[in-house]
Amino acid sequence: MAAAPDRAPGSSRWPTSRASAVSTGSAVWTGSTGPTSGTTTRRSASAKCSTGTPAARLDRNFAEILQELRIAETGVQILFAFLLGMAFQQRFAEIDGFQRVVYVATLLVSALATGVLIAPVVFHRLVFRRHRKDAVVRVASRLLLAGVTLVMVAVLGGVLLVLDWVTDHGFALMMTAVLAVVLVTLWFVLPFARHRAIVRAEADTRPTP
Repeated sequence: MAAAPDRAPGSSRWPTSRASAVSTGSAVWTGSTGPTSGTTTRRSASAKCSTGTPAARLDRNFAEILQELRIAETGVQILFAFLLGMAFQQRFAEIDGFQRVVYVATLLVSALATGVLIAPVVFHRLVFRRHRKDAVVRVASRLLLAGVTLVMVAVLGGVLLVLDWVTDHGFALMMTAVLAVVLVTLWFVLPFARHRAIVRAEADTRPTP
C-alpha cells in the first residue's frame, strides 16, 4: 500500500518538501506567507539601499539644495528685474526722499540675495572633482539660508515701497510689519519649532541604557 502524503492538521494537503522545510527550519519561500527565514537579511539590505553610502547621501542632499535654490532664485530675479525697470519709468522722479531710500536699499538687497543664491553653484564648480562634496553641501546649506533671509528683506522692501506710493505712510509701515511677522513665522519659526519637537520626541522614545 502506498504511503499517505504528509498532511498538516486542519489542512487538506501539505507537500512533503514544504513540511520538511518547516520542520528543519530551512529558508524557503512559501508563496503566500513569505519567506520563513532570511527576512532580517533582506530588511537590512533594503534599509541599506534606502540610506545609501555617504557619497550618495551627499549627492542627494546637494540635489535637494539645488531644487530649493531654483525656487528662491526665481522669486528674487523677478523682484530684481522689477526694481531695475522702475528707475527708467517717467514717474520715478516723483518719489520722495523716503521712497528713494527704500528703493535703493531694496535694490541692493535684491542684488546681494541674487549673488548669495548663485554662490553655491560657483562654489561647487570651483571644487568639482576634488572630493569636497561634504564642504559643498555644508556651505551651500548656509548660503541658502542667508539668501532666503535676504529675499525676505527684499520682498518687504518692495512691498513697503509700493504701499507707500499708493497709500499713506502709516498704513504702509503697518502692513509691512504684519507681513514681516507672517514671513518670519512661516519661514523660520515654524520649521525650527517643528524640528525641536521631533528631536524632543525622539529623545523621549530613545531607550535608556
